[in-house]
Amino acid sequence: MPAQFGKWEIPILYEDNHLLIAVKPPNLPTQADISGDADMLTLLKAYIGEKYHKPGNVYLGLVHRLDRPVGGVMVFARTSKAASRLSKTFAEHAQERVYLAVLEGTLSEPCRLEDTLRKDASGMVRVVSSDTIGAKRALLETRPVARQAELTLTEVRLHTGRSHQIRVQHAHAGLPLWGDNRYGHGRPGQQIALWAAYLSVQHPTREETLRFFVPPPNTGIWQRFSAELQTYGEAFHAPSQSSAH
Repeated sequence: MPAQFGKWEIPILYEDNHLLIAVKPPNLPTQADISGDADMLTLLKAYIGEKYHKPGNVYLGLVHRLDRPVGGVMVFARTSKAASRLSKTFAEHAQERVYLAVLEGTLSEPCRLEDTLRKDASGMVRVVSSDTIGAKRALLETRPVARQAELTLTEVRLHTGRSHQIRVQHAHAGLPLWGDNRYGHGRPGQQIALWAAYLSVQHPTREETLRFFVPPPNTGIWQRFSAELQTYGEAFHAPSQSSAH
């Protein structure tokens, strides 16, 4: 069931006393920033406070992030114990996350992209030599799902969690993400084609693995691949997303 906050609608996939799993809309910041705009974390705190009649400052732990223009599945911790355990899981990449992206160009076969990245003072992330001070290794796997003309729908799995990693590494490989006006050829008004589609995470207090798959919205460039995305979603193994309240 989605939670409504003005123009923002946030689908709630799962919640219990320890976790809150929801879908971040594109262009909503994960947390408060210098823009002063509404953000996912603050809105979900308000949701919990109102639903459970919690006065004062509601606790909700942020254990991972998505870039502002990127949407998809996110998990939040409702207790400090859950936050500690989930943060460790994400730091060790013990959870499984799958992203979908539309690339400009043709990716003909699955491949691993390995680079060394460094964020500069302006916030741009660049591929640099491995001996550069402050540089960090970045590794991902990208697998083509479908192709249309000069576009490729690809599935991405991260092995490291670097800032802007998917965008920078594909651009460096000559396959920038469609609509990326920072590292690609995106133009004003275009929505970057990157979506956090799948999340598998160990429950912090139970011997249970939670799995959630949410396809990208059938809008913009994603509509070009609507049939392929439907087939992909049907074939993707993800148990039903029933909520626990």
